Amino acid sequence: MTPQELRTFCLSFNATEEDFPFAPEISVFKVLGKMFALSWIDASPLKVNLKCDPEDAIRLRGEYEGLIAPGYHMNKRHWNTVRVDGELPDRLVRELIEDSYDLVVAGLPRAERLRLDRG
Repeated sequence: MTPQELRTFCLSFNATEEDFPFAPEISVFKVLGKMFALSWIDASPLKVNLKCDPEDAIRLRGEYEGLIAPGYHMNKRHWNTVRVDGELPDRLVRELIEDSYDLVVAGLPRAERLRLDRG
């Protein structure tokens, strides 16, 4: 997955926007103002921080040691840093991004979730 493919996929979800609150080189992808992905989009290797269920986070880190690690500068219980350099299947990376988006949406107030469903 290239940086542009990562950006395009993150922005493909309903009500998603890209923001740069930390620095111009750090892309933050948000749904209704809540972050679900963060990436140094021009870094090599390309990495993305993604929200994850705590039990799944531990399992993924063990299963993909060296490719999925505790979230860099994030709450290590709820975030993973995923290396996006071709060693992980693109399909898995897409699933992890979608899971992160879904977790954030699930935490939104009911009215906002309903608005997303209609959007």
